[in-house]
Formats: sequence, structure tokens, C-alpha cells
Amino acid sequence: MIELLTPEEMAGADARAIARGVPGIDLMEAAGRAVAEAISVRIGVGATIGVVCGPGNNGGDGFVAARLLAERGYAVRLALAGERVRLVGDAALAAAAWAGAVEPIAACDGAWLGACDAIVDALFGAGLGRPLGGPVAVLVEAINACGRPVVAVDLPSGLDGASGRPLGETVIRADLSVTFFRKKPGHVLMPGRALSGEVIVADIGIPASVLDGLRPSAVVAGPGLWRHLLHAPRLDGHKYARGHAVVVSGPATATGAARLAARGALRAGVGLVSLASPPSALMVNAGHLTAIMLKRMEGAEGLAAILADRRLNAVALGPALGVGEGTAALIDAALASPAAVVLDADALTTLAEDRARVFAAIGAREAAVVMTPHEGEFARVFPDLAARDERHSELAARGAAGPLKTQRAAEAARRSGAIVVLKGADTVIAAPDGRVAISDDAPADLATAGSGDVLTGIVCGLLARGMPAFEAAAAAVWLHGAAAREVGPGLVAEDLPEALPKIFARLYDEERAARWSPVVYRGAPTPKS
Repeated sequence: MIELLTPEEMAGADARAIARGVPGIDLMEAAGRAVAEAISVRIGVGATIGVVCGPGNNGGDGFVAARLLAERGYAVRLALAGERVRLVGDAALAAAAWAGAVEPIAACDGAWLGACDAIVDALFGAGLGRPLGGPVAVLVEAINACGRPVVAVDLPSGLDGASGRPLGETVIRADLSVTFFRKKPGHVLMPGRALSGEVIVADIGIPASVLDGLRPSAVVAGPGLWRHLLHAPRLDGHKYARGHAVVVSGPATATGAARLAARGALRAGVGLVSLASPPSALMVNAGHLTAIMLKRMEGAEGLAAILADRRLNAVALGPALGVGEGTAALIDAALASPAAVVLDADALTTLAEDRARVFAAIGAREAAVVMTPHEGEFARVFPDLAARDERHSELAARGAAGPLKTQRAAEAARRSGAIVVLKGADTVIAAPDGRVAISDDAPADLATAGSGDVLTGIVCGLLARGMPAFEAAAAAVWLHGAAAREVGPGLVAEDLPEALPKIFARLYDEERAARWSPVVYRGAPTPKS
């Protein structure tokens, strides 16, 4: 499991490391070295690097990076916001080791920036709690306009490391961010993810044990969270032991979304998948299905009859299902069954009309429920949370940080009793018990019609395989993104399920290799004389 640390949590980790005997200047040296190395592998020796430093520890990291880059043969120009004599602590030590000139930031005009091949933003990083203003804001605007690659030290200056939102109207737009020990939520929550560019996490000598006893506000929704729960099929297993997922189809003219979800469930490794189809859509669906079975479904009573077979242990409904009383009855039938339930799309829009009753039904059942809304659907189901977020977005534009997307999702999960997957470029997975995970690597190619339907199916398939709901949702989000990266530009939703076998093959290879990791070959035994 990889934690995401807010600036406050990161400051606590730093303090714990120092209290355990790691000198602060050593941490600063390692941080500056990581920045210098990131630049060195991207820009050839001899290039001119502009380093703009702030008056705190972020600026100290910049002084170290500048010194190391100069020692490697780069031409380095360094500007400082403030006076060198006013630097204190480790930042003062780092500045004392810099033998070059220190210019005022007023010198960093268009010509100064244009003469550089890259700019290092070491102004404030995650240590800032207020909007940028005055000469620093002018400098940031000039950096953003200069057209040169920008490397942010820790976090783009002007960005809130907890929420991922700009603290004011001015914020660095970085091409690369080099952060330390762990990512911050601001690196992965939008718009921070876009403003941070590529993010490198550098080991600077902080022991992982500093997190003992702490509960970070969020974790990354990657394999470290759920890998131990996703196992390769056993040789002595059979399809009935791998679960049976059901996806509910819409009417004859709207069947494709459910088939995409069903294919996603099948490729997620479930043993069997059935498409529950209204009579009007049976022939349309039959013409497209092969490995996926087709079951006739006469409304809510038909779905209840299908799910009465406890071997059918997960059901997904919502994609192109239609909005109204018929869908509401299907939701009731699914929630009354012993199967795990995934609610998406039209199911979410429908339940919004009677959310209190549906939430009560979710709370009364044993099996898990997962909701997978995008922001529009979330606003329908949880209008007060969405409205609150919009108000705070207005405040954020004037410099006040709004609530985290993670907080909205967590509150929605608490109210509903369901796992909430709040989709987007920064998908958040939240559980009613307060656990939160954030996707940090979904590609932009996923913004295509039908992509969300496939995700719904993957969640359903993993639930049918027996994964716990929170981990299944997080795994599905990661697998969805990994499949998109596997396909690359130009992907369409139909490509996503077909990319999953390669992803699973790599995961299972890693699982087999991990079984041998404790084994050390010590050579042949020495013969006795």
C-alpha cells in the first residue's frame, strides 16, 4: 500500500525522521540531488538551468540542486525571493554551500527566463498556505508564459497539496514534479494532477517506519492496496468456483452498454457471465454474444428469479437501462438479493428520486454495494455535496481552499452505505468506514464513450470472484487504466476488455516470482572431509 500524505502529514513524517536521527540537511541534500538527477537524464550537460528559490526549505532544496547541477557542468542561474541573509536553518546551510551568484527575482524577466533551457520552481512547494501575490505572482506568470520546461520541487508553487486546487489565481504549471517520500493528494487530484505534470517520487532517506501508527488521509489505488487479494486461477479450480456475474441489459435499442459491461466482467476473470435481457432485446443480444450467456428477464420479478440462484453472486445494472419506475423496481430486486450489486448510470439517476429509501436498503443488506458515478451523476444523487463543492470552487478562485474531492466521496459513502467510485481523471474510491483511495495514473484516452460501462463490468467481475468491495473497486479502476495504457491512443471502449489478459498475465507472473523472493541460493553444501 502506498500512502498519499497531505503537507501536514508530510511535515510530521519529516519531523519523525529527524527525531530518529536523520539530519535535516541530509534530507535537503537528498532532495536537491533527486531534482538534479531528474534534470540530468532529460537535458544534456551544458544547458542553462534557471533556479528560482523561495525563502524556506523548498528554496533550500533549490540551492542544493543548483550546486549539484553546476558541478555536473550545467550553466546555472539562481534567483531568490527575499534576502539571502534572512535564510535560516537547513536552507541557510544549503545557500552557504552555493558559490554562484544570487539574483533577485525582479531580474527574472522574459529575457532572463528565455535564456534558460529549463526552469526549476523551488519557490514554495507544499509549504504554502496562502495565495501567491506581489513580485512572486508576477514571476510565476512569467514562468508559465516563457515556454520552457518547468520542474517543480515537491509541488508546483501556488498549489494546495491537500486538495489539488490552486490557492489563488496564480500557480505554476509544471512539466515535471519531483516530490519526496510519498506523493501528496494534490499531485493526483484535479487540477493538481494536470498542473504537476509527470511526478517522480524520490527516496531521500526517510524510513517508512515513520508512518507506523499513522492513518494517512488517502492511499494510491494501485496494486499495493489489493494485489494480495487477486490470485491466479488454481489448477484444481473450475469456472463455478470463480463466480458468476450478471449484467442487466437495457431495451432493444440500447443494449451495447450492457454488453460492454458484461465483456468487462468476463475479462476480469470471473468464471461465468450472464446478460439478463428484457424479451424485446433478446434477439439483438443473442446476435452479439458468444461466451456470455443470455437470460430472459421479465422485469423486476424476472431479475429476482435469476438472482435467487445464489451461485449468481454479483449483479451490475444501470448502463443504458433507462430512467424511471421500471429501473427503480430492478434496483429494489437487486438489493433484495444476496448478490453484490454495482449501480451505475441510469440506476444512479433513478435512485436519486428516492435516495433515502435506497440507502436504507443498502444499509440493511449483508452483501456489498458499489456506486460508480461521474460528477454529473454524483450531483444528482448527492446534490448538497455537489452544490457545496461548487460554492467552494468559487472561493478557491479567490484564494480559499475548498473541500477535498476525497471528503465528498467519503461523505457520500458514509451516507449511502456503499463503496463510492467518483470517476474522473482523479477517480476517488471511498468506503463507508472512511477508507479512501485515489487513482493516480489513468490516461486521458479513457475519455471515450462506453469506457465507464467497461469499468462497471470489471468491478462486477472482481466482486463475483470474491474480492472485498473496496479493494475490488480500487483494483477495477487500476486495471481499467492499465488496459487503456496497454492499448494507447485511439482506443475505443471495446478495446479495454481485450487488453486485460496481458495485464493479468503480468500480475500473475509477479505473484509467482514473489513466492521465490525469500529463497536465497547458497551454493552446494561443502563435502565433509
